[in-house]
Amino acid sequence: MCEQCRLGEEGDVGDPSGPASPVPPCCYCCRGRLRDITTPTPALNTRRAGARVTGAVAKGSERHDTTVNERTVRGPYRTQSRAAMLALLLVFVICPATCEYVREFEVSEGVAIGTNIGYIGDSNPGQPLPPPPPYLIVPVPGSAVDSDLRIEQDTGEIKTKVVLDRELRSSYSLVAIPHSGENIRVLIKVKDENDNAPTFPSAVMNIEFPENTPRDVKRTLAPARDKDLGIFNTQRYRIVSGNVNNAFRLSSHRERDSVLYLDLQINGFLDRETTAFYSLLIEAWDGGSPPLKGSMTVNITIQDVNDNQPIFNQSRYFATVPENATIGTSVLQVLATDTDAGNNGKITYSINRRQSDRENMFQIDPKSGVISVNRPLDFETKEVHELVVVARDNGDQPLETTAFVSIRVIDVNDNQPTINLIFLSDDATPKISEDAQPGEFVARISVNDPDSKEEYANVSVTLEGGEGHFDLTTQDSIIYLMVVSRPLDRELKPNYTLVVFATDMGNPPLHASRKFDLQVTDMNDNAPEFDQTVYYANVLEVADPGTSVFQLSALDRDEGNNSVITYSIRDTPETHSNWFKIDSRTGLITTRTHVDCETEPVPQITVIATDSGSPALSSSATVKVTIRDVNDNEPIFDQSFYNVSVQESEAVANCILKVSV
Repeated sequence: MCEQCRLGEEGDVGDPSGPASPVPPCCYCCRGRLRDITTPTPALNTRRAGARVTGAVAKGSERHDTTVNERTVRGPYRTQSRAAMLALLLVFVICPATCEYVREFEVSEGVAIGTNIGYIGDSNPGQPLPPPPPYLIVPVPGSAVDSDLRIEQDTGEIKTKVVLDRELRSSYSLVAIPHSGENIRVLIKVKDENDNAPTFPSAVMNIEFPENTPRDVKRTLAPARDKDLGIFNTQRYRIVSGNVNNAFRLSSHRERDSVLYLDLQINGFLDRETTAFYSLLIEAWDGGSPPLKGSMTVNITIQDVNDNQPIFNQSRYFATVPENATIGTSVLQVLATDTDAGNNGKITYSINRRQSDRENMFQIDPKSGVISVNRPLDFETKEVHELVVVARDNGDQPLETTAFVSIRVIDVNDNQPTINLIFLSDDATPKISEDAQPGEFVARISVNDPDSKEEYANVSVTLEGGEGHFDLTTQDSIIYLMVVSRPLDRELKPNYTLVVFATDMGNPPLHASRKFDLQVTDMNDNAPEFDQTVYYANVLEVADPGTSVFQLSALDRDEGNNSVITYSIRDTPETHSNWFKIDSRTGLITTRTHVDCETEPVPQITVIATDSGSPALSSSATVKVTIRDVNDNEPIFDQSFYNVSVQESEAVANCILKVSV
C-alpha cells in the first residue's frame, strides 16, 4: 500500500466521526478496501474475540505494537465499529501494497446448508496464487459472514451455514490473513435464482369506469413486484379470465426502478346495461424457466350513465271499465323499464294532458303506473278514451317515452229507453178519423236506448189500450207503426187511452212508457135524429101571426159542423104548411098567417132537420097542429030547404032526415 493511502487510513481511524481523507486511486486494493470499510454495518460479530494482531509498522525509524482485545470487540456499536475498522486498518498497514490478494466466489442462493463455496487458498483465473492457510478471518463489519458462512481457518474452505437468500443479502466480504501477514480480500457473491414469483401488493383491486368512457382510456393498476433480478423479474402481464367481449387490454412499461408498471385500457365500448361488472384475473409472469407467476383480481364496476330511455312493455294498451265505476277504481297498470341504474332507471309516470284526457277523466300513479278513474264516466257521452302515457326517468337530463292507452267504457243499463212518437194526422196531433179503415196508420213509433250505440237495438215495443181497435206492426223491428185494427165509431168511443211500452234487454231490464189519448175525429156519418116521428100541437084559430105553436129539436151524434142542425118546413100546400114557419136554429114553429079551423082543423107540418156536414144529412118529423075552434061563425045548414017523405008505418026512432050545418 502506498504511503498516501496508509496515511489516509490512519486519519480515518484517528477521527472516525470526521470525513474520510481522500484516497487517490493509486491501486485497486486501495479502492477496494475503502469501499468495504465504509460499508455501513449494524454491529461487529467475530468469533475470534480477544485475538491479538501484532505487526511492525514502519514509520520512519519507529516501530509500534497494536493490540485488538476482547473488550474492544465486544463494546457498544460505536466502539465495535471503530475496533473492526481499526483491525482492518492494521491489517492493511502491516502489509505492503504488493502483498494484497483478491479472491472472488459465486454461489447460488438457496443451496443446501454445508454447500462448498470454495477455498481461499485457490486462485482465480489470471490471478496469483494467494498464501496458503491457516488464515485469520476478519469479516467486513455488517457482512453477516459469521452468521451465514462457515470458514475453516486451517483449510480456507468456505461453506454455507444457512440457506442463502440473495434478496436478503447479495454478497459477503471478509479479509483472510495468513501467517505471512499478507491479506486476502475475499468477496462472495450470491447469484440470483428464480425463487420469487411476481407479487401484487393486494389480491383484489376495485376500480370503476363510467359506461361512456372513450376507448383507449388508461387506468393505472398496482404493478407486481419481483425480488428477483433481471430476467427473473416481472416480464409480462396477461388477462386470464373475466374479459367479457374483450372489453379491456393491458399495457405495461418499465421504469428506472426496474418495476414493470401496469395500465388497464378500454379496448371497446362499455355498456353497463349489457355488462355491469367485470372481474378480471390478471397474472404477472417473470422470465424464469419455468416462469413463476402471481395473480390479482381486478373488480371493475361500470358506472351508469343515463343513456337509455324507459321502454314500455307494450306500445299500446287496451282496457275496459264499466261506466258506473267509482272514482279511484283501478283500470289497468302500465309498465316501463329502464335498464339504467339508480335515478337514471327510476321511472315516473304521467298523462300527457295536452294530447289526451283534457277532462281529467283518469289519473295515473306516478310511481306504480296504475291508471284509475278520476271522474264519473258516462258511456253515452264518450265510449272510448284515448290516453297518452309518458314514462320519464329521473336522470339529470331525463329521457322519456310514450305509450297509448285505449280505455273502452262498458255500457251499464242505467238509462231508460226513450220513445219517439210521431202521429200521422194532418196536424201531428193524436187523432184518427172514425172512418179510418183497418190497416190505416195512426202513428210512427221509434225507440232510442242511450245505453246502446245502435238506435232501436235491443228494445222491445208493446202497445196497451185501445180495446183491440189498434195494433203495432213492424217490418224490420226498427220502426213500429200503430195501425187501426178494427172499425172506429166516434159516437160510440170518441177517445182511447193508449200506452206504448219500451223495454231494453239490460239486466235488470229498464222500461219506458208513453201514455197518450187518441181522439177519434168525427165524420158526418149520422143524420140529425128527432126523438119522435110525429109531434102534436094545437093553436087557437084566432091566434095572431107569429104565435108560437111548437118547438122541436133534433139530435145529431156527430160533432162540430156535422152536428150543427138547421131546421126547415117542407112546403106542402095540401097540408097548409104555409100557415106556419120555423126558426132554423131553434126549431120553434110559429104561425105565419091566420089559421082557420073551418078550413083545415088539423094542418100537418113536415119539419126537416139538416146538419152542416159535407155532404149534409137530414131527417124529418111530422107535426100535427090542431086548430082549436072559436065561435066565430053562426051555424049554417048546408041547405036552406029540406023535403022528406015518411011512411006511416015508420017505426018510432027511425031517422027520416039528416041535416048538417
